[in-house]
Parts: sequence; C-alpha cells; structure tokens
Amino acid sequence: MEKTSIYGLTIDQLTDWLVEHGQKKFRAAQVWDWLYKKRVTEFSQMKNLNSACIELLENHFHIQTLQQEIKQESKDGTIKFLFKLQDGNLIETVLMRFNYGLSVCVTTQVGCNIGCTFCASGLLKKNRDLSSGEIVEQIMNVQHHLDAAGKDERVSHIVVMGIGEPFDNYDNMMDFFRVVNDQKGLSIGARHITVSTSGLADKIYKFADENIQINLAVSLHAPNNELRTRIMKINRAYPLEKLMPAIDYYLEKTNRRITFEYILLSDVNDHVEEAKQLAKLLKDKRHLSYVNLIPYNPVDEHNQYQRSTKDAIVKFYGTLLDNGINCGVRVEQGSDIDAACGQLRSKQIKKAMA
Repeated sequence: MEKTSIYGLTIDQLTDWLVEHGQKKFRAAQVWDWLYKKRVTEFSQMKNLNSACIELLENHFHIQTLQQEIKQESKDGTIKFLFKLQDGNLIETVLMRFNYGLSVCVTTQVGCNIGCTFCASGLLKKNRDLSSGEIVEQIMNVQHHLDAAGKDERVSHIVVMGIGEPFDNYDNMMDFFRVVNDQKGLSIGARHITVSTSGLADKIYKFADENIQINLAVSLHAPNNELRTRIMKINRAYPLEKLMPAIDYYLEKTNRRITFEYILLSDVNDHVEEAKQLAKLLKDKRHLSYVNLIPYNPVDEHNQYQRSTKDAIVKFYGTLLDNGINCGVRVEQGSDIDAACGQLRSKQIKKAMA
C-alpha cells in the first residue's frame, strides 16, 4: 500500500476517512489539533489517540514526505528551501519577512509548461502536479523551522507564486486553501493568501464562483497581444480578448481587487507607450486594479533580457499614476540567494547531471 501525506486531507475528508475506517468522528479533531496546533512530526506523539488509531494512521499516511536538501539565508532575512519529494523531484519554497508578517511562497508543480520566455521556473518542463499534501507540507516545514528557532513566530501570509501554474493544478490548490485556512488549524486568513495565474481564463471564471476571499493576481507583463504572445506562450491559448472578459466576470462576481503583475524588461515592455496602453487596457476596471511593477531578475539562460533602468521604471510608474492606475514597484527579497523562482532548483539539477 502506497502511503500519502496526511496533510492532503481537509478536516471533512479526514473525518470521513476515519469514520469509514471504524474510528469515532471526534478523532479527526484530535488529529487535526496535533498536526496544526501542536505540530507533531510523528503519529506516536498524538498522546490522546488510542493505539489502534495511531496504527491505522501510520499504515496509511506519512506526516513528513519532503526532505530538506538546501537552505539558503539572505541578508534581508529571506530563506529559500530546496525540498526533495518522495519520487526524487526537487521543488522550492521561500520564506519572506515583511513589516506585516511572515509570508511563504509555495510551489504547486514540478516544473512548468506555461513557457514564459523570461522565467527561470519554466526552464524545466512540467513533470507532474504536486498533491495538496505536498503543497501544505511546504507551509508546515517552514513553520517547523520557525518553531525550532524558538521565537514564537508563525506563518501569517501565503503567496502561491512558486514553480508551476497554480490554476493548472486547480483541485489540489483548492484543497490546500481549505486546509491552511481552517480556523481550527493554521488559521491563515483568506485575505492573507494570494494566488497568481498566468491567465487561464476558464479557471478564472471557476475561481470567481468559489465564493472565497483569497486574493487573485494575474501575470500580465504586456498590454497588447503581439508583445504578450512574444514573451508569454500562454497568450496564444488565452489572448487578451479571452482573458479580460474573465477578469471582468471575476470583478463583477466578487467585487475584489485584482493585482496585475508586470515584469519590466529593458527596452521590451518598459516604454512609456506600453504604460499608456496598459492604462487604457485597465481604464474601465481601475477602481479594482493594482499594478505590481517587478524589476527583472536576470537569469543566465535568458540573457536576451535585462532589467529596466531606474529611469525607465520611474517613467513607466509615473505614466500609470498620471492615468489613474494604482501601482507600485515590488521590493526585492533575497536578491543574494538565487532570487529568481526556479533558479536554485535548476542549478542543482544541472549539478546532478554534470
């Protein structure tokens, strides 16, 4: 029997599973408390469970399936973890420190098929989706790291912006949200969680209908189809004519603000003309839009791109503001530890193949 991660079950799924296997319903709340409040790492530490229940759990589940391979710490407090999965694949998870709390960036897939030409995480194609348990366990591993430091710190925010396209692993992503958001567990508020998509329009409609308060970010990166298709392969399947109506539906259904991610590539998409086009594209939804301007992190494998100059960034930012678009420039985190998403993973795989 192949064992799976206990973290992959929502509280309702855990309750149903235990009852189906002859246990009392209340056992689920006990197990949940041990996992997420007391944060034990072995089933044998669950002291108020009877031996039959512990044996049942041990026979069917793992608590720990991720193995830490590398931990890099930045001067600014950012920590990047490289984890090995049970099948030997590698993923990255990043802990970032902000004045509002501790945020963890999680990965949802091994590799990525979206094909953004500037992105390090897509250098290696998608191998498989992560299970919901493997996504939750990234949060738990970071929280265990914080617990061991003894400073009474806890993960307060989550961004689903690591390796992979979260909306391409939709069902596991949603189960992950249900686990980390549960008030009797980690209790990370929905408004403290942000998921980013490259623009899978059909899934944006579906996400809008979920009736949850998790924040949505869309990787836009260009204000017109010609340029967006050139730097983002996904635009062939979901051009702006499909993407923007999906965003309009989301805004109308949820009345929640969307963040538009816009990576600034020198002399590619960072001209005043593109800023004006972007302002025009978002004009009718500017009351619920925020543009996050991202200075590019150069990657050796994508040396056709360079970071925009400070002057270009200032002009682009100013043009958006002048046209009534709320925007800001992202503060860099961990620039001294392979900051680009997927960069650490790809370097380690290259070493192994050398």
